[in-house]
Amino acid sequence: MVAKLSDVARVAGVSVTTVSRVINNYGSLSEKTIKKVHAAMRQLNYQPNALARAMQGKPSQFIGLIFPNLINPFFAELVNELERQLFTKGYKAIIASSAENPEIEHDYLNMLMANQVDGIISGSHNLGIDEYHQITAPIVSFDRYLADNIPIVSADSYRGGQLAAKYLLDHNVKRLAVIVDEDQSVSPTVNRLQGVVDYLSQQGRSFDPIDINKSQLQDVFPGIYDGVVASNDVQALEIINIYRQAGLRMNQDFRITGYDGSKLIRQVAPELPTVIQPIGELSAQLIKTLLQRIAKPQEKVASVVVPVKFYRS
Repeated sequence: MVAKLSDVARVAGVSVTTVSRVINNYGSLSEKTIKKVHAAMRQLNYQPNALARAMQGKPSQFIGLIFPNLINPFFAELVNELERQLFTKGYKAIIASSAENPEIEHDYLNMLMANQVDGIISGSHNLGIDEYHQITAPIVSFDRYLADNIPIVSADSYRGGQLAAKYLLDHNVKRLAVIVDEDQSVSPTVNRLQGVVDYLSQQGRSFDPIDINKSQLQDVFPGIYDGVVASNDVQALEIINIYRQAGLRMNQDFRITGYDGSKLIRQVAPELPTVIQPIGELSAQLIKTLLQRIAKPQEKVASVVVPVKFYRS
């Protein structure tokens, strides 16, 4: 049976009003009374109704996290770190994976708003969702443009692209392929490709753009290429496997750069040169920006760009 407020009051030997005041941190109460109520809550495994508190105009202490998937190690680690850091600040996370499907994201967004979360951090890849232009609740975006009034926290994608291109040229690749994912969004991630293109142009080097929406990786590689700029680490590992099946050796017969630099990828493939998006700093900035919006919802909050690093073993 689910414990009720009256059950907590009975076990603690106080009134229902006192229990409510302890839960909502309202009024002057003795430390002894507070400890008795908390002990009774633990004994009964009582969970305060966050929705009821929100309907009374009190913070729910829940933050919604919407991300495209948790299969990619980078997103999994980012969500895990966000949840950890939010907990240290007294918040719990409601995690929603939009599965790169606008309908699923639409439903999750409505669900989060119906449950009166205090704010939302969205790393959605589904663009053109009208709700983001209409919602008044505090929202912060990770690496995606959602609406004019929603601040963006992102890694320095342009610099990351430059670093990836520089690594390959520093290692004297002759025929270079750059993976292109036709992202039509007005989002910071497009700066990654721009960084690659600008650096190669400045060095007077040509390259072949490979649109993965039109070509299968196994149909393109290894081909004529001894250098590849991949869009992310998982894709880089797929391409490495194709080269190895052809009997070619990484960092000898060919070079490739990944992107994201999650801890898992660096553990399982330490030989992969990659651009690291610093998950700890990104999480801290996302939460800091969201809390600023929660505290002063009418004030405009600036977007934030976090520096990246290049990793090589």
